[in-house]
Amino acid sequence: MALAVEPMLTAGDPETRELEDGWTVVTADGSRAVHWEHSVAITEDGPRVLTLPLD
Repeated sequence: MALAVEPMLTAGDPETRELEDGWTVVTADGSRAVHWEHSVAITEDGPRVLTLPLD
């Protein structure tokens, strides 16, 4: 199984709205926000974070 964990942090009100393109999400009050994603695979050996940077 694979999961996408997608937190979004906002500097203002937590309310959001989706734009007409059906994809873009913005804060309702116009405050700054940041969003990122990590993909995690659940394997027989336990979870593996697929989006960790390579060292």
